[in-house]
Amino acid sequence: MNPALLWFRRDLRLGDHPALAAAAQHGEVLACFVLDPRLEASSGDRRLQYLGDALRQLRSALDGRLLVTRGRPEEQIPRLAGEIGASSVHISDDFAPFGRRRDERVRAALGSVPLVATGSPYLVSPGRITKSDGTPYQVFTPFLRKWRETGWRAPASSGAEAVSWIDPAAVRIERCSIPDPGAALDIGAGEPAAVRDWAAFVDDGLQRYGQHRNRPDLAGTSRMSAHLKFGTIHPRTLAADLDLRNGGAQAYLRELAFRDFYADVLYNWPASAWRNWNGRFDTIQTDTGAEAKCHFEVWKAGETGFPLVDAGMRQLRQTGFMHNRVRMITASFLVKDLHLPWQWGAKWFLDQLVDGDMANNQHGWQWCAGCGTDAAPYFRVFNPHTQGEKFDPAGDYIRRWVPELRAVDDVHLRNGERPSGYPSPMVDHGAERAETLRRYQRI
Repeated sequence: MNPALLWFRRDLRLGDHPALAAAAQHGEVLACFVLDPRLEASSGDRRLQYLGDALRQLRSALDGRLLVTRGRPEEQIPRLAGEIGASSVHISDDFAPFGRRRDERVRAALGSVPLVATGSPYLVSPGRITKSDGTPYQVFTPFLRKWRETGWRAPASSGAEAVSWIDPAAVRIERCSIPDPGAALDIGAGEPAAVRDWAAFVDDGLQRYGQHRNRPDLAGTSRMSAHLKFGTIHPRTLAADLDLRNGGAQAYLRELAFRDFYADVLYNWPASAWRNWNGRFDTIQTDTGAEAKCHFEVWKAGETGFPLVDAGMRQLRQTGFMHNRVRMITASFLVKDLHLPWQWGAKWFLDQLVDGDMANNQHGWQWCAGCGTDAAPYFRVFNPHTQGEKFDPAGDYIRRWVPELRAVDDVHLRNGERPSGYPSPMVDHGAERAETLRRYQRI
């Protein structure tokens, strides 16, 4: 039997890896990763750092038998397949617009060598959940019901132990160094770190997840988003550990369903990556001039004068992570207090976030802007002051990320007094809320 080529992408692990199991049936397998310059250029330093660290860990787990090369996959993958006489190329399926176009080009370039997609980064792959008439869902709640009914398989046995991995040194193709931009990460990267982090959360966080997940001042979330983004752990591995008799486990499974839902939305409406899913919002008035650009820079720097917004933006800039509740608050502030296009904020988040995922990020932003599926009603405008009082009641989160406020008794600044060095509010929230409602009512 001819050898197989296993092309790693968003599945940088050996456990619960259906494509690896399929490739293992050939006995001999060459493991490879193609560093696409287009994706490299669009990734921030922290995402590249996670990718590089995860690749180094994967290479170590394979005893050095991982070939990393740089170039266009439609050129490099056929070249690699030809070098080893591969009878097939194995991948985990990709459903994002860029990935689908890339794979079509690779499939065409491979000619008679099949590109075999087995498994995906999701519990239920995009396109599988449809209404009775075959059309996709546009609302999460009915999608969730059908998603639960459809179900998913148990974690796959990897088959890695039965593989004879081909030594990359025997392959005549130029190899490249693995990215290492020197960015600091606040989580470990790679499969062992993902498995360790998940086990710790199940042991000491899952039961309280339903109560704590909206509290940025508490360590109440699993921090699995980056691991899921790069596939250093599969969501089936997570789901298999959820005891649904527990409220925290039910809440967590619902978040995994949301991840599948947004991937399904992007799959069915690929233009929604950068355009309003709800076209009625195309005519809404946004600010884009010189003053708007200045406001955008103030927001990015976390100098808005609204403590919770500033804390979130500084956490993002310093660590590449932001708590999900704070993501919603900062996004609402950009769109509904500053009246800026949601695409500006979405692009900044993708540049900064370690877990930056096109489907989750873009449709989360559209939820806040009111122009997506299951969008927040246009008249819902997060009040950053009351949100801070509710979800960071003692101000611990704000104090951690806004040092100007660490010595202030009233960190939410309800009495209006501000320490020197901390800016005044850049806008009047009440006035901007009224302006937002006026603009939205026009459409």
